[in-house]
Amino acid sequence: MKDVAISIINYNTAKYTIACIDSIITHTSKDLTFDIIVIDNNSEPDDFHYLRNNLQVQENIILHRSPINKGFGAGHMESLPYVNAHYFLCLNNDSVFLNDCLTQLTQHLDTHPEVGLATAQNFDEHGNFSPSFHHYKTFWKLLLGKKTLERINPVKFPKRNKEYTQAIRITSPNGAFLFFRASTFAEIGGFDTNLFLYSEEMDFAKKLEKIAIQAALVPQAKFQHFQGKSSIASTIIRREAMLSELYVIKKHYSFLHYKIVQLYYILTLLFKPRKWFLFPVIIKGVSLKYSLKQKQYIRFLKDQ
Repeated sequence: MKDVAISIINYNTAKYTIACIDSIITHTSKDLTFDIIVIDNNSEPDDFHYLRNNLQVQENIILHRSPINKGFGAGHMESLPYVNAHYFLCLNNDSVFLNDCLTQLTQHLDTHPEVGLATAQNFDEHGNFSPSFHHYKTFWKLLLGKKTLERINPVKFPKRNKEYTQAIRITSPNGAFLFFRASTFAEIGGFDTNLFLYSEEMDFAKKLEKIAIQAALVPQAKFQHFQGKSSIASTIIRREAMLSELYVIKKHYSFLHYKIVQLYYILTLLFKPRKWFLFPVIIKGVSLKYSLKQKQYIRFLKDQ
């Protein structure tokens, strides 16, 4: 059994995927064993061919091509048949390691059995500090704002815009870097594959809360995230993000809480004309038939 299995999804961004893998190999200690599982999420043929031709496939680097784009969570779940490790890292392909992240994280979780999920310190594409965790969305967060919550309850809601030097407990980790104890990932059932994109971190945070397992930021591990390269912002993507958020809130909170959040968005969007395109999603509520998941098509591998 390896120390860590790393799942990376490629979707039309093969050059970033290769740079990501190179950084892992460069920075990881020779004393630590790992597998890298690359899931190509039905990229265009040219991008997949570039990935396949430039990826150094070897014993601990596996390339799997999906005939359909399954999204973020279900894409990572495609890695599971290849996972045989104590820890499982779901890593955005538009990220690069800045130091030996895997050693830092395995050492922290080895000595902190109460932690089942951790994330590393994030830096943006210019090398500047970037917040590495979230406070999951509830009505109170929407109403009061992040800074007020941080003042009221700094233990549960530590300051996001602070560069930490020691590990801290957090609620919702950075979705670009999700480092799981493999047994914890199994216990909470992995990703909810109803979600195509976004809000997976909040879903994990609530599932961990239910089994009394903590999440942590381990700032000694550092990585750089080229934000947005794996999914380009658009009105379609923003609709998907809103749909996912409402789905997770309805899943983990009372029906009344969900309806209050829904009403809050309807009332606040009245004064934000640029976001009126979100009204259909919010008013219709959680209906996954409107998800991008329903609009994917199969590309037969034998035809490529």
